[in-house]
Amino acid sequence: MHDSQNKTILAADDSSSVRKLISLALKIQGFRVITSCDGMEALEVLPTEQIDLLITDLNMPNVDGYELIRTVRSNPQYKNLPIIILSSMAGSEDIRVGMELGANSYLVKPFHQKRIQYEVAKYLS
Repeated sequence: MHDSQNKTILAADDSSSVRKLISLALKIQGFRVITSCDGMEALEVLPTEQIDLLITDLNMPNVDGYELIRTVRSNPQYKNLPIIILSSMAGSEDIRVGMELGANSYLVKPFHQKRIQYEVAKYLS
């Protein structure tokens, strides 16, 4: 067993059911999961917690996922923070833009629990 117990994941998604699914999938593995309902809330949480990985949807109110990634990446403190996009937008253009902004992985919804566990483990094992 690796040291997932002390790793914290921030998941930003405007869907409460998706936030629940992410939390369940990752808490099983011993991760601490903090959720936010949009990018603005995620940006408020970031400086107050030691976040080890960010999972974000792209299509959210107030501050969308693109803007969230752009803002996070513009802060030198978070240049090495792994970012996983979890979006229903599966177009190659969405994926290209997300990766160019600095995301590390791009998962398409609906997602399988094992898939998100695998992606997170790649960065936090």
